[in-house]
This record gives sequence, C-alpha cells and structure tokens, in this order.
Amino acid sequence: MNDNEDKTIPFPRVLDELFDDEAVPVHLLFRLSDMAADETAEFQQRWLEVADERRRVIMRHLADLMEENFAVDFAPVFVFALEDALPEVRIAALDGLWDSTDIRLISPITHLMQSDEAAPVRAAAAAALAHYLLLAEWGQLPNRIIPGIVASLLAEYDDPDTAVAVRRAALEALGAASHPRVADIIEEAYEDSDPAMQMSAVFAMGNTADRRWMPTLIAEMESHDPDMRAEAARAAGLIGSSDAIAPLGNLTVDEDVSVRLAAVIALGQIGSETAQEILTELLHDEEQAELHEAVEEALEEQTILSGELALLDLDLAEDEAPDDIQISLN
Repeated sequence: MNDNEDKTIPFPRVLDELFDDEAVPVHLLFRLSDMAADETAEFQQRWLEVADERRRVIMRHLADLMEENFAVDFAPVFVFALEDALPEVRIAALDGLWDSTDIRLISPITHLMQSDEAAPVRAAAAAALAHYLLLAEWGQLPNRIIPGIVASLLAEYDDPDTAVAVRRAALEALGAASHPRVADIIEEAYEDSDPAMQMSAVFAMGNTADRRWMPTLIAEMESHDPDMRAEAARAAGLIGSSDAIAPLGNLTVDEDVSVRLAAVIALGQIGSETAQEILTELLHDEEQAELHEAVEEALEEQTILSGELALLDLDLAEDEAPDDIQISLN
C-alpha cells in the first residue's frame, strides 16, 4: 500500500489497524501527523483503551519517526502522552519532543522532572529541558526562559536525594548554561568517585563549548574505558578546537568502533584542512568500510561549514570596505 492509498483510509479504520492488528502497521503512523481536531479527539479517546505494550511500541515508533523525518509533526500526540500511565510511554513522548520550540511545554516538562514517580522519566525530562536551555542561550528562544530552567536543574542536581540518573541529566543540561556555578559543578562531578558522573561531566564540558576543558578531554581520549574515549571525542567535536585534531585522528583507528565513529563525527564538526585530510584517507581505507557512510557525512558537513565561513568572510569584507571602494564579485 502506498502513501496515497493510506490517505484515503477512513481515520477510524486507521486507528483500528494501529491499535488492533497483530503487528503495528508503521506506514499508518504517518496519519497521526497534523491530525484535524476531531481526529485528535478520537485518537485520545481510544488511546486510553489500548494495551500497555501496544502503547509503548507505538509511541517509541513515533519518537523514532520524528527523529528521522522532519516533515512529520506528532507534537499533539506526544504532549497528550506526557500524562500516560506507562513510564516508557512518557519517556518516548519526551524523546519525541526533543526539538520542540514551544515554550509552553517547559512547565509540564519541568513538573515531570520534579515530580514523576519514575526516575528514568525525570531524567528524560531534564534532557528535554536541555534543548530549551541550549536554544535560549543561542538566542533562538526568549532569554527570559533561562533563569527558571537553570534554577530547576540546579535544584535537582543539588538535592542529595535526587536519583543519580536525574542528577546526571541535570548536570549535562546545565553545561549549556552561562551560569557562574556551571564550571564548578562540572569540576565537582568530574572528581566524583562514580564513573557515570564523571562521564556526564565530560558530556557537560562539550555542551559548554569552552576551550578550557580541552586538556581534560584530550587526556580522556586515552582512557581505558571506550565509552569515556567516545564521550571525550564527542565533547571535543562540539567545542571545535583544532587542538583535538591529532588525538581524534588517533581515535579513528581505535579498537572500538563506537570510538572510531565518535572521532569521525568530531573531525567533521571541527572542519579544518587537516581534519579533512584524515577523513579523506579514511574514506579510501577499505578496512574502515564500516565508517565510510559516517565519513561521507562528516566531509559533507565540512563542505557546508566551509561555505558558511566563506560567506561570513565576504560579509565582513563588504562591511569593512571603505564607501568609495566597490568590491567586484566577478
């Protein structure tokens, strides 16, 4: 059945098949995007009668589709599911809202972080707040939302009774905040005896985009723990310092494939000529075939980045040119 045929199926029948068929017909999930008001009402009414496992599977599928396809919009479904009785459904709904810019959702997400009975849900809510904080720090959302989000995250981090998973998520989110306590919190967590908290500290270092953390990240690229090496590579890529290119190059031949993949992505984010040479060499190495798709994407990102920088340089040149000089673009 093709997409056009799917669109002709009456909505009640779509829900019958989604909720009652032996296997979830994933192709019909797209009908839950941009639902009309009456369809939304019918979906919500019938959703309450769907079995737990079926709700879990459907919501996880929807979250995955939202990440893969920017043309769909399941936001009303995810918002409704924030109050679902099943923790796994609430987590999937939070994951599905990962790129939302609707600041009206900050309050219910914060409530979940503070009050949900399930620690994994509270951690997922903290991670969702990180997105809002990051966009606000970048100037893409109103600056006025920052103090409330930061205060809520700090309260969770500072509370000794907070579950470790929630404290970790709060710490990772706070990495993006331009708050005077952030650097001290990251250092405190990095010195923690819990390796998981140390990992989150490294994650937060990347979110700060602050080069002060580069010596630590470069040192962690030689950690005995492959997860830490991968996390350090990821963080270095976000910071974008050329100091990381050589150690990242070493990680492209790491024994662990997840570390090699993290190094490739990071090199693509840094975008220098040397990084491009390393990636190009990897692309021609048949023994690294499992990385070739990621390498191609990294090289494409570098091309885009180079074009953006060239346009920026041109804009600066035009702005700085004296009024009596004309710049020829021929």
